Amino acid sequence: MSAVHVAGVSKIFNQGTPKQVDALVDVNLTVEPGEFVSLIGPSGCGKSTLLRLIANLLEPTTGAVTVNGKTAAQSRLDQDYGMAFQQAGLFDWRSVAKNIELPLELKGWDTEKRAARAKEMLDLVKLPEFADLMPWQLSGGMQQRIAIARALAAHPPLLLMDEPFGALDEMTREYMQGELLRICAETKTTVVFVTHSIPEAVYLSNRVVVMSPRPGRITEVINVNLGENRSEDTRAADNFFAGITAVREALRGTHADHANAGAIRGVEDR
Repeated sequence: MSAVHVAGVSKIFNQGTPKQVDALVDVNLTVEPGEFVSLIGPSGCGKSTLLRLIANLLEPTTGAVTVNGKTAAQSRLDQDYGMAFQQAGLFDWRSVAKNIELPLELKGWDTEKRAARAKEMLDLVKLPEFADLMPWQLSGGMQQRIAIARALAAHPPLLLMDEPFGALDEMTREYMQGELLRICAETKTTVVFVTHSIPEAVYLSNRVVVMSPRPGRITEVINVNLGENRSEDTRAADNFFAGITAVREALRGTHADHANAGAIRGVEDR
């Protein structure tokens, strides 16, 4: 059973009016359990729209989305996924631990069980000593780690991430990329990740999905093989730069040549 299956999906805003916007056209994508898949493309290509369709925050105009074998709507009701955005979105009036507990409260967990899971998640993101602090007392990188902990608190099989590191400085961003890979490996979570950064997409992903300018289409899917254990050495490896080149060329191709739409290009270890 696929973690995510997007079949023939199009999304049109303000359909039939002078303000009509064709955001996505005939998008097909399958994400397997345990995969890390990044969506990349020019601004306005529909990356975030596709993520919101998977999350059932939007409804497709045509086509269908299934998550873990269910309709996207049912998967949302069952809380089968967690979400993280560019801004951490923590509640300033709740402590760090209470922010992590929020989705568990919504699921009706009792106080003791919520507290135990919050402690477990704080250990996972390596911030156990900050449980009683308020979000505004933490750095931006720490806040993003808490947001990821909150998204994973109920142990969802799927994590949807919309440029979660976009507002961070480069050093913190690279550190957070490593932390995310560690956390996902430990929790065996499937990830669909939106980014504008080619190096970030290649470093994190098993596959990079390249999208065209609006109306958004999937033009290429780049297979990335950097091994299971990625580190700072990975960023200096030949196959890392080969992956970056492949994605960059695919992005350039979306502007001028749609003849190769849907092609699969492999980037293998050298």
